[in-house]
Amino acid sequence: MGNHEKSSVVIFLTNNKENPSIVFQVRALSLKHQPGDISLPGGRIEKGESEREAAIREAIEELNITKKDFQLIGEMDYLVTPYNRVIYPFVAIINEIDIYPNEDEVDHIFMVPLKYFMENEPEAYRIKMLPQFPEDFPYHLISNGKNYKFSSSSIEQYFYQFNGYVIWGITAQIIKTFVDLIRE
Repeated sequence: MGNHEKSSVVIFLTNNKENPSIVFQVRALSLKHQPGDISLPGGRIEKGESEREAAIREAIEELNITKKDFQLIGEMDYLVTPYNRVIYPFVAIINEIDIYPNEDEVDHIFMVPLKYFMENEPEAYRIKMLPQFPEDFPYHLISNGKNYKFSSSSIEQYFYQFNGYVIWGITAQIIKTFVDLIRE
């Protein structure tokens, strides 16, 4: 229920069996939304498109790769964020190729060995999510008015630091979940 923005992302693992790495991208500084942030390749699911199709299309567009350069191998559980978004993460193996990303969307890419995530827990901070009401909120329509016991929640915010890069937020949450699945 509700009207959520839906996106798909891809965790790309390099096909180096002894020491696979995860491909990350630094979003172009010219973007309106989250410029310079570190993310996984992916984006908004378009009308009539499946989650899988969106993941493939976005990866190809952002990384300037072809469908022959990678193989989707799995799908993780979807993530409903407190920011009105649903994200569908996929896992893929990418061939050892040179990647020259789309400069309009991606500043550059970098890779982090999977081993790093397996051996290092992220820093974690609990953030409270509290309701904020407009000045004209109709408290008079609610039992106990301003004294009503409104619900609040909290989320865990994760941070990984690697070679000067900070992977945080939803990207870090997806990576932590992926690593926890591998450990199981």
